[in-house]
Amino acid sequence: MPTYKAPVDDVMFLIEDVFHLERYANLPGFADASPDVIAAVLGEAGKFCEQVLTPLNRIGDRDGCRRHDDGRVTTPPGFREAFRDLAAGGWIGMSAPVEFGGQGLPGMMTEIVLEFLGSANMAFAMYAGLTQGAIAALIAHGSAEQKAIYVPKMVGGQWTGTMNLTEPHCGTDLGLLRTKAVAQADGHYTITGTKIFISAGEHDLSDNIVHLVLARIEGAPAGVKGISLFVVPKLLPNPDGAPGRPNSVSCGAIEEKMGIHGNSTCVMNFDGAIGWLVGEPHRGLNAMFTMMNSARLGVGVQGLAISEVAYQNAVTYAKERLQGRALTGPKYPQQPADPIIVHPDIRRTLMTIRAFNEAARALIVYTALQHDVAQRADDARARQAADDFMGLLTPVIKGVFTDTGFANAVMAQQIYGGHGYVTESGMEQFVRDARIAMIYEGANGIQALDLVGRKLAKDGGRAVSAFFQEVEAYLAEQAGNETMTPYVGPLREALTHLQQATMWLARNAPASPDHAGAGASDYMHLFGLVALGYMWCRMAEAAGRKLKAGAEGLKVRLNAKLVTGRFFMERLLPETGAQLARLKAGAASTMELPAEAF
Repeated sequence: MPTYKAPVDDVMFLIEDVFHLERYANLPGFADASPDVIAAVLGEAGKFCEQVLTPLNRIGDRDGCRRHDDGRVTTPPGFREAFRDLAAGGWIGMSAPVEFGGQGLPGMMTEIVLEFLGSANMAFAMYAGLTQGAIAALIAHGSAEQKAIYVPKMVGGQWTGTMNLTEPHCGTDLGLLRTKAVAQADGHYTITGTKIFISAGEHDLSDNIVHLVLARIEGAPAGVKGISLFVVPKLLPNPDGAPGRPNSVSCGAIEEKMGIHGNSTCVMNFDGAIGWLVGEPHRGLNAMFTMMNSARLGVGVQGLAISEVAYQNAVTYAKERLQGRALTGPKYPQQPADPIIVHPDIRRTLMTIRAFNEAARALIVYTALQHDVAQRADDARARQAADDFMGLLTPVIKGVFTDTGFANAVMAQQIYGGHGYVTESGMEQFVRDARIAMIYEGANGIQALDLVGRKLAKDGGRAVSAFFQEVEAYLAEQAGNETMTPYVGPLREALTHLQQATMWLARNAPASPDHAGAGASDYMHLFGLVALGYMWCRMAEAAGRKLKAGAEGLKVRLNAKLVTGRFFMERLLPETGAQLARLKAGAASTMELPAEAF
């Protein structure tokens, strides 16, 4: 059975030495989040994930969720008790405002804990993650009454939240949405329609489920401009706030899925259900994007989470599995064969996964810090710059991290050989669970189009220009640091590739949009490699600085950072050259064949 160890030490290195937590001390919630407090909180989160959630992962995959004849859904054995403990520990609302019962801690900490939860038990973690997204949407767009009724209950984990967008005939193209909302005299609406692929749509973990539902008000304009957002609870709240009579909401079926069996992915039927408008009429997509952007960052974290737990188990297996002898001669002559970790190709695989994981974790922490600045800073310019960074990097993190997380899970499975293909090792579950992250919350091709088609040109290219300036300023700062030459040289070349790709798109895509479509995924991955390379430079700099200062007891770990960073620069970052070449080839051969020729 797979095991898991939360990478608390690696996170603390990022927080203290790479991103210097003290620089954010002026933000609300950060004054109470000293390194000692953060280490203690993350340590407890890690123990919960290691000791409670990891053993439940196999059980959830094996038993799945069950729909009963009356429409009720029960979750796998142990899930209900674990969710109760998660809620009691305050993990769901740790970054929510104190006024709603949260702890007001930095949002960065929630993203870190989400990685731990996702590594330990991705299907279970989704119940909390979706609830956190619903909390964010209602805080940003809900009325005072809606916030008072729903948010404290969700923060405390007594109630959970969902996001209802997809319908049988429309996924990405929400302009085709048919779910109807009819206004009633007392101010509420009746909601009628069917939604599919609704994660955590029905379950037994909480006292109530708060559905955020996209629907079209009767007589609204066609297309996305006519979509509104509604809060539709499973049980209608009584005047005292307690769950009351059932709403006309039901689970019609549970989807039979490739993975994440422990999460109830439901067909949800709304048969004249009572709902209340969230925000302004016909502005529902704008409101839902608050939840979607939170979810997309969270899904990117899932890509890292699965990659990390798959890596940890592959390392353990590679150290134990005896096969063959090292190419340079036996390393363990007293044994009948050497462990496979002596073989260069095994090490190449493990280093590839590790080099991604450590940089991806850094980019998650850095991006989460930017989100905290955007939400909490007093300075309007700082908030705008941080929000620009978030908007630009969200599709990159979602798309690149989930593509790579799945690929890494497959590579980790390969290390096991045939044993990775059978259920007992647990590796095939990681592969199956990782696959969905590339699809939901906007398939990765859509993330690439969002990056190229919307984010690059937004506000006259302000966000991407600021990113280029930030990386260039860092490279200039390190120009005289000889110990950083193995890192800054490759990053400078990769940044040049990204800038060339950006200019090529700016010159060629307006006249032929297919150029943008054909090159979008390559551009997204090129951007991702540069961002990860930037993180590796900052980590290598911090590791070198600590080594120079002595770093008693940490030399092995810090030297491993430097070596892993060099591996990334030498073996992974050069892919930017190929990505640039593919993008500059344009769309001609991609689009030339008529449809009937396929």
